[in-house]
Amino acid sequence: MKKASYKKLWKLLIDVDMNKKTLAEKAGVSVSTLAKMNRGESINVEVLIKICSALNCKMEDIMELINEK
Repeated sequence: MKKASYKKLWKLLIDVDMNKKTLAEKAGVSVSTLAKMNRGESINVEVLIKICSALNCKMEDIMELINEK
């Protein structure tokens, strides 16, 4: 079984010198949604689209599928 990993997103935020609160505001998503992502919980694809639009990137730049242990 695969699950989503958002490590790429957290690294990208460091690279562009942006914190999660600023990303939430810019993308129009809640900070609690980003917290869910940080815990590896499921989120709506619309959230990923909003984040990609805010960061001007592709989905593969912010997430990857990994094998669940």
